[in-house]
Amino acid sequence: MIAAISAFANRFLGRGDATITVPSFDGALKPNQLLEQAETLLACDAPEDLAVDGDALLIADGPRLVRLAGSSPAEIRTFERPISALAMLPAGGLAVALGGTEVRVYDDIKAGTPTSVFTGDLNAVNALAHAADGTLIATDGSMVRGFSDWARDLMELGATGRVFQLDPKTRTTKQLASGLGYAFGAVADGGDVLVSESWRHRLIAIAPDGARTTVLGRLPVYPSRLAPAGGGGFWLTAFIARTQLVEFVLRETAFRRRMIAEIEPDYWVVPRLSSGHSFKEPLQGAHIKTMGVMKPWAPPRSYGLVIRLAADGSPRYSLHSRADGVNHGVVAAVEFGRDLVMIAKGPGRVLKLPLASLDEGIGA
Repeated sequence: MIAAISAFANRFLGRGDATITVPSFDGALKPNQLLEQAETLLACDAPEDLAVDGDALLIADGPRLVRLAGSSPAEIRTFERPISALAMLPAGGLAVALGGTEVRVYDDIKAGTPTSVFTGDLNAVNALAHAADGTLIATDGSMVRGFSDWARDLMELGATGRVFQLDPKTRTTKQLASGLGYAFGAVADGGDVLVSESWRHRLIAIAPDGARTTVLGRLPVYPSRLAPAGGGGFWLTAFIARTQLVEFVLRETAFRRRMIAEIEPDYWVVPRLSSGHSFKEPLQGAHIKTMGVMKPWAPPRSYGLVIRLAADGSPRYSLHSRADGVNHGVVAAVEFGRDLVMIAKGPGRVLKLPLASLDEGIGA
């Protein structure tokens, strides 16, 4: 009863979960254009995830698995469905999620037959990570919407995300958490699992007993995949940014329902992985050109962001591609040699930035 009264009061007063304000990019998240300075390693049709295979990169590009050693990409294999997540295993094995509904584990990247296959009730697996005990951690964004239908899940206030532990040895599946606001990205952190909860704009830690702790909350973006960082800590990507207009729409139930029912999904008032390609796009606040120029501080419909986290989950610094940039929709970031390699899904690019320049510059 108290919770219901509190929720009603919040909606009436526009506070708590009913507020449409968005935290500002400040402190360690102060905007820059470093992602626009990144070198393009490879242009892809549909890049999705990254993994490191010794001295080469593995890139999920639609249904293709591409290996990039030096400047020469080579197609390793083509699957029957798009790859939705990748993970290299410590012994040289490979885990691949296909279409969000199936995870296959191979002894090596060229093996023809998987040693383990997980299906069950998997629906939207979007990230895989290996744990110290040899198991896999998988985030399943939604129980009701497919892997590529995340915008609809956002507009429907989806809260059916899950985290699974997959054991390739016993071929068993264990659910670690459910009821998440779009789980998208995980990494092992000691005995805990760090998980990006996109629609609640936070990073949470899930303990072995299932207890949840907010590690980093009230983000101005929707967080996504995580990866370990050299020297401790993590890299956290954010595939889209929040705006007041979208926050307002999320709280207007009647409008959202009519929009979903009557308007083509491409023109919904939702954030996107890229923008500025059609005059039919809905205005996102001040996201319009002034005298032919897009202002970098305009509220963005698409955005690019990678956050360097310390070991305790606190932000150290960040890399941005602002509203007037191109390298938006960053969904993966991994360290490879002396570089940070990232996928900007919006323009279909694999990017790299030297780690030394980041640590010596803004990372100091």
